[in-house]
Amino acid sequence: MVDRNRNRPLSRAFTAPVRAMNRILGTTDRPELGPGREAGSAVVDCAVYVAGQRLPGRLTPDEALRVACERDDAFVWLGLHEPAEAEMTAIAHTYGLHELAVEDAVKAEQRPKLEQFGSVHFLVMRTAKYVPHGEITETSQVVETGQMMIFVGEQFVITVRHGDASEMGSVRADLESKRADLVEQGPWAVAYAVTDRVVDHYVAVADQVEADLDLIEEGVFSRDHASPIPAIYQMKRELVEFRRAVVPLQRPLAMIVALVPKRIGKYFRDVQDHLTRTVEQVSSFDDLLNSILQARLAQVTVDQNNDMRKIAAWAAIATVWTAGAGIYGMNFSFMPELTWQYGYPAWWTIILIASVLLYRVFRRSGWL
Repeated sequence: MVDRNRNRPLSRAFTAPVRAMNRILGTTDRPELGPGREAGSAVVDCAVYVAGQRLPGRLTPDEALRVACERDDAFVWLGLHEPAEAEMTAIAHTYGLHELAVEDAVKAEQRPKLEQFGSVHFLVMRTAKYVPHGEITETSQVVETGQMMIFVGEQFVITVRHGDASEMGSVRADLESKRADLVEQGPWAVAYAVTDRVVDHYVAVADQVEADLDLIEEGVFSRDHASPIPAIYQMKRELVEFRRAVVPLQRPLAMIVALVPKRIGKYFRDVQDHLTRTVEQVSSFDDLLNSILQARLAQVTVDQNNDMRKIAAWAAIATVWTAGAGIYGMNFSFMPELTWQYGYPAWWTIILIASVLLYRVFRRSGWL
């Protein structure tokens, strides 16, 4: 999902209306219906996990919470995708979510943060996805961002996803098939898996952005196809958007590491290390892009100076012809050369010799 706080070019201005119309017509690009999901509902999947194993059957959010509360080693994982306010309010009433957190989950316009409302922790992250493109132009979209919210309670975890930057189906499948021992540790284990996937996407985006920067840098120093300044500036804007997603997440992750039990804290520390590496990459990208932009601006200045020198050199050569024509165009009756037999050929000879000499002088000095 593209960040709503940014002013996009006209090529992207129709995205929101199209998605809204698709939602009205029932053709929205939501994920495929998961177990227990009905058409038109924001619930992608709802499951109860007992001792790390998923209980079979299709359950509504109300039924799932009721089943989980009957056992101490059970919890609910409810996955939502762009919920409407009415549906999110109903779920909040069932799970005891704070109204301020519910408002944030519906609007999806928050910066990364971690808040606590009673026994429920509310984590906000920005997701990121690399958008493939042929070349960087002044309207290219390089990084697509969305938002991921996680409510972590004592016996439930609710993930609210906005946009298509990070899908959660593969995360759930991986936990259920390969990491039941991790799921057994409770809701914070799911929060870790989701956070880890979001940060892994950061790492992938950073690697692909680095490849784009290499191409831009190569183009700047190529005389055949120099990168245009608007394209460099657009890349800088996309990098700013990516930076807004990555950098603010450092503090919430540090708070989580100090908050959760040690057995799950070690997993979050690993995510924190990956995030720190990505933040360092993004910072270096920003410095590199500034240097590339300055280098390109310097090249433009040098090219302008070269053009001015060429114009001045040709103007100097043209001045010789203008001077000769001006002198012999005067209406004086007594000019020694007017009655000379070889005056006309001599004039041409002098003008051509002077022009050739000036051309060679300017050529040697690099002006032509």
